[in-house]
Amino acid sequence: MSKVFIDGSAGTTGLRIVERLSQRSDIELITLPEELRKDTSARKQALNSCDAAFLCLPDAAAVEAVSLVENPDVKLLDTSTAHRTAPGWAYGFPELGEEFLNRIKNGKRIAVPGCHASGFIAIVYPLVEAGILPKSALLTCHSVTGYSGGGKKMIAQYEDEGRDIALASPRQYGLTQQHKHLKEMVAVSGIENAPVFCPIVADFYSGMCVTVPVFAKELCEGKTADDIREAYRKKYSDGIVRYKENIGEDGFICSNALSFKDNMEIFVQGNDERILLIARYDNLGKGASGAAVECLNILLGVDRTTGLDLD
Repeated sequence: MSKVFIDGSAGTTGLRIVERLSQRSDIELITLPEELRKDTSARKQALNSCDAAFLCLPDAAAVEAVSLVENPDVKLLDTSTAHRTAPGWAYGFPELGEEFLNRIKNGKRIAVPGCHASGFIAIVYPLVEAGILPKSALLTCHSVTGYSGGGKKMIAQYEDEGRDIALASPRQYGLTQQHKHLKEMVAVSGIENAPVFCPIVADFYSGMCVTVPVFAKELCEGKTADDIREAYRKKYSDGIVRYKENIGEDGFICSNALSFKDNMEIFVQGNDERILLIARYDNLGKGASGAAVECLNILLGVDRTTGLDLD
């Protein structure tokens, strides 16, 4: 039985990981009493006495937690932004290919992808890899997400009976174009330029839909929307991330259709000239906790879908 500690288990991501792991017979969760949850000495002892630890912490706290680990056998899975492009850390998106999978499988430091970044990279990486989209492409990305992605404070704001009426309207943010996910979106997808990124939070609990529009004339010479579809068919034919031919929602796509699920759907819409590349998933599932548990499963050598809720 593997011993697992969740540093930051009271946060939104940590709570969902606890839900997934607490039902498993192959895992023993190491927990701290509430009064010691933020005690450095107690955390250090837990971090060094487990087989694997999730860091569900703000960036600075995650960096500190790494520094507390002295046991060379402990495997760390960091859900913060702190290590997603750091040397020596594997990027936790195994569906991108054998190289990504093997780095996770053989690694001890795993960076769990960001929620918005997961959809963007799932869309863009296979096209750059296949020579369909040039690395120099100038892209735009918009992403609609549920309010749970903002953590406990935002959840409380949206679920307050006396909330501001403005919260009933979708709200775009990241207006300075300095969103924290941009760095990994560029580094992992293989493009040279950060996209114009327009994240939008809306009045539903969880789920998200990431869209990257492209003109066919901007693809590599001779490539078409059919080449994009074929690339996704080969990359995402089965498993947790899957390419789907049709949305089947009367011309709409619902961002919360996979709420509380751990899988991701990839679509190609539009026409031969203007193409819409779409990823739909749960910001707390494949965009956070579900992805983290999938990486743990790989580290432990069990089926990667163990404990996940798949559609």
